Amino acid sequence: MTKKIPMRQCVGCGEMRSKKELLRVIRTGEDEILLDATGKKNGRGAYLCPNGECLGKALKGRGLERSLKISIPKEIIENLTKEMEAIAAR
Repeated sequence: MTKKIPMRQCVGCGEMRSKKELLRVIRTGEDEILLDATGKKNGRGAYLCPNGECLGKALKGRGLERSLKISIPKEIIENLTKEMEAIAAR
């Protein structure tokens, strides 16, 4: 029997991918917005492809804000963009 692969949808491009391929952005109980590299932190999560293009689409189309049910301030958007670039460079 083959093991089921958990699939998630990118809030940027809308593409379905396996959970391992995507990055998780979470909103914690204190309304902090973080990139969750482990995928195991507590909080409301949204998934993104690990590239700046999908982050841009998710922010422009407000997909990320809708998924996290919170409006995202500019400085957090800048931090997410920097973290995303650092991960993409690996």
